[in-house]
Amino acid sequence: QVQLVESGGGLVQAGGSLRLSCAASGRTFSSYAMGWFRQAPGKEREFVGAISGSGVTTYYADSVKGRFTISRDNVKNTVYLQMNSLKPEDTAVYYCAAVLTWGRRSLNEYDYWGQGTQVTVSS
Repeated sequence: QVQLVESGGGLVQAGGSLRLSCAASGRTFSSYAMGWFRQAPGKEREFVGAISGSGVTTYYADSVKGRFTISRDNVKNTVYLQMNSLKPEDTAVYYCAAVLTWGRRSLNEYDYWGQGTQVTVSS
C-alpha cells in the first residue's frame, strides 16, 4: 500500500514557476514509477509526465515538454514537478500517482493516487 500526499500548489501569474511535491509512504517507493496528471474544470484528467523508479528516465506530454521537469528523491520518498513558464491553460488540479510498471500513461493503469493540489495561473 502506498499513500501519496501532494503539496505546493497555489496561485501564480503567467510566466511564473511552481514546484509541486508528492510525499509517499512505504519502504518500497523506489519500486514505483511515478506519474503526474492534471484535471482542469470540465475536462478529463490528463497525463502530464512520469518518472521511472530509479529517476533516470522521464517522459512528458507534448503540452508541457520543455517547461515541466519531474524528479524524485528516493531517500525522502518524494517526487517533484517543477513547472516553469506557466500558462493560464495549465490551471488544474494536479495529482501524483504510483504504478509498479514503467511506461504507463493512462490514469486507469495507476494503482495509487494522491488527493490533488490546485494550481491556478492568472493571465
